[in-house]
Amino acid sequence: MNKLDIKDLKKDEEIEALIKYTDAQLEHLGYTEHSVRHVSIVAHWAREIIEKSGGTEDEARLVEIAGYLHDIGNCVNRASHAQIGAVLAYELLTKRGMPYGDAAQIMTAIGNHDEREGNPSSRLAAALIIADKSDVHRSRVRYSRRTEEKAMGDIHDRVNYAVQSSHVNIVGDEIILDIVIDTDLCPVIDYFEIYFNRMKLCRSSAKVLGMNFVFIVNGGRLI
Repeated sequence: MNKLDIKDLKKDEEIEALIKYTDAQLEHLGYTEHSVRHVSIVAHWAREIIEKSGGTEDEARLVEIAGYLHDIGNCVNRASHAQIGAVLAYELLTKRGMPYGDAAQIMTAIGNHDEREGNPSSRLAAALIIADKSDVHRSRVRYSRRTEEKAMGDIHDRVNYAVQSSHVNIVGDEIILDIVIDTDLCPVIDYFEIYFNRMKLCRSSAKVLGMNFVFIVNGGRLI
């Protein structure tokens, strides 16, 4: 059996194609960016969350892979993309020699990352959820299709466009999502209108990790 890591995946032509066409389909449907940029950030943050919450190196390696593959189900269909992607990831990883148990842990994490149907049912799932929901940023708005004026008409684009920076920091027993919003473009209440359920899921995910979730906006602690 093979101890795959994220470096192996980044050199893999098949996985590269799945991520490329995932992003292409979501662009066609009008969703924000889901390219290598997004999955790389999610993979990095998920690994850091596991490491700093007392996880093992194997857990960190596996959650990093889960972060990199978590959105590939969108290449098939946006609906149920978490479950589709989970099964795809399991098949891709076992085909490349990953032990079945490791691949199963990644499958569980990916299958639970979406807030509509997912739950922090494992440490890996919890870390992936927080990392994924934390990537809100203006660079995710499709500039090629939406001018600044058009972006203001869609609440998801408006919120993402208004976020000037977002960072996940782990300090002591706190997982901190620290964002800066241009309130001239979007009031903070708009963020909560579309992300409230995601923040609740992040809070329950942090508890699974034995941590507390903290949400800071423009320097003020809201959760």
